[in-house]
Amino acid sequence: MQTGIKHHCWLRPLLLLVLWLPLAVQARDVGLNLSLATPVMDAGSTQTAFIKIALQGFEQESLAQRSPVNVAIVLDKSGSMSGEKIANAREAAIMAIASLDARDIVSVISYDSRVQVVVPATRVEDRQSIYRAIRRLQAGGNTALFAGVSKGAREVRKFLERQQVSRVILLSDGLANVGPQSPHELGRLGQSLAKEGISVTTIGLGLGYNEDLMTQLAGFSDGNHAFVENAADLERIFQYEFGDVMSVVAQDLNIEIRCLNGVRPLRLIGREAEVIGDRVRTRLSSLYSEQEKFVILEVEVPAHAAGSTLDLAEVQLDYNNLALREKRQLSGLVQVAFSASAQEVQQAVDKPALESAVEQVANEYSRQALERRDQGDIEGARSILQKSAKLLGSKADSLSSPKLEAQEAEALQDADDISSEDDWNRKRKELRERQYKRSTQQTY
Repeated sequence: MQTGIKHHCWLRPLLLLVLWLPLAVQARDVGLNLSLATPVMDAGSTQTAFIKIALQGFEQESLAQRSPVNVAIVLDKSGSMSGEKIANAREAAIMAIASLDARDIVSVISYDSRVQVVVPATRVEDRQSIYRAIRRLQAGGNTALFAGVSKGAREVRKFLERQQVSRVILLSDGLANVGPQSPHELGRLGQSLAKEGISVTTIGLGLGYNEDLMTQLAGFSDGNHAFVENAADLERIFQYEFGDVMSVVAQDLNIEIRCLNGVRPLRLIGREAEVIGDRVRTRLSSLYSEQEKFVILEVEVPAHAAGSTLDLAEVQLDYNNLALREKRQLSGLVQVAFSASAQEVQQAVDKPALESAVEQVANEYSRQALERRDQGDIEGARSILQKSAKLLGSKADSLSSPKLEAQEAEALQDADDISSEDDWNRKRKELRERQYKRSTQQTY
């Protein structure tokens, strides 16, 4: 009897371990949450619907358990950066590097008419020599932005590994005027780097940079983007950016959506995607600790009879789990039911999913308005923003959503601002930044 008790006590820790292990792995897995804004739809007619694919980052237990980072800081030191701008840029870079440790790799690249490797890719061990090199930076010359980013990426490649966070952080206050300089060319560079697992964050300083170029470069690599009007704010932005870099829990998140049973994909709202037949593919570079990122797919659903159900889409997520240091795969299914009862349809609405869809649809209206304004059609731009405000106001009421109500106020203000020439350069940069952050769910 005593032997039996001893045996039982000895087994208990093993049983607990067996039970605990899957839960521990589960706790460090990305959450894949699929929802349909209208899980019950009207019977008997073809209609559109919004599918929300949300990814939830698990909690990073401590900074000690974070993944190593490999960061290239690319600083514009052209003539326009002289004085306070270059001084603040130097100090912001030094402050950001101070948050790294010997696990991490940093490089610093400066550019004007030419590109210079100020600090070659190195482990953050001899901090003082890194700081001294940065403090020697002086402004002067033109803006070889493309070459600066390319050189930064080359330094990152020296220690490129999939189990660390690889990023180029670009700071510029001017127009690229040496080498490739169009948004399209910079976008292609970002796209190419994304395939290597390198994302690019762009920080536009002052009012002289090209916000389209900077958002294209960040967007195609799924990095962050910030508009910093005052150089004194650079330290804060660098702090946010490095906070993001050090809280990445998953990378290379590839989402494939396969529409089923005659359901037709119409558009993935706010993100680049490949749509071939019934399949939609998109990619996110990084997911941060406890962060939700999502994409919204609009689909056309064929008519079905009341009382029936339909499998709408299968979703598969493949990603690199930095905590488990392994590739992971998750999948799920989206279904819908059909009803002849308008009340039943209304009561079934998934409010968080519909709120996210409306937020992104209105963000697309904002982009369209800016394009129309750029073409000189100010009335057309204002009309689009007023239409957006109407949609936001209507859904804010029906969903009791303070978030959509605030976005409605923004749209109305934008409709007023977009017809004014006063300070338009600043407003355009603010608008582009807001659109970008909303579509990518940027954390800062």
